Amino acid sequence: MRKTEKEREQQRAEQKEKELIEWVPKTETGKMVKNGEITSLDQIFDKNLPLLESEIVDSLVPNVLEKNVDFKKTTKVRRAGRMFSFRAAVLVGDGNQYIGLGIAKDKERWPAIRKATKQAKLNLKRIHKGCGSWECKCGGTHSVPFKITGKCSSVNVTVLPAPKGTGLVAGNNIKDVFKFVGIQDVWCKTEGSSDTKLNFVTAAIEALAQSSKMKISEDIKQKFNK
Repeated sequence: MRKTEKEREQQRAEQKEKELIEWVPKTETGKMVKNGEITSLDQIFDKNLPLLESEIVDSLVPNVLEKNVDFKKTTKVRRAGRMFSFRAAVLVGDGNQYIGLGIAKDKERWPAIRKATKQAKLNLKRIHKGCGSWECKCGGTHSVPFKITGKCSSVNVTVLPAPKGTGLVAGNNIKDVFKFVGIQDVWCKTEGSSDTKLNFVTAAIEALAQSSKMKISEDIKQKFNK
């Protein structure tokens, strides 16, 4: 009998839990997480500790969101003939303020996706949210704090703060980027070739990463950590 999606998810969860139990950290950050000295990703980013093991994210964010945003079959021509491989791009996030994108290749489909997922967890970026809309001024964290722009190749993505209830006024290519960090209301303007989905996703993440460069007060930090 073929397994249902629910059974597959349960099997993956059990496999991940088993791997975490058997995990032997190789870095100081990993050892601190394993010993319980670090209990959140905020502590890692606040202390500028290196994130070199994907198991760290699995331990601190057990229900991490994952989505395969791009998948292609690639070809290399050599003397022996054509060599085929797969390239996967996976988006991960905690649904609140962390997001990452990973890209990896492999000769097989699923190993490429697994490699990309691990790479995405190592590329996590912290996003600061806010309410920068002059029409709202609620002081919440449902949108972005100010106008931000990201670029990847020929693609430009500009994100503007929007009042509550606006929703995600953005292309379907990048809506998941905002959902993975818990942003509910934004206006977006995009420029560039519409057939390069991966570039749009990368540009959107780079735009959100600009929000972490601002200086914020302790009161706002506490709201982010709730």
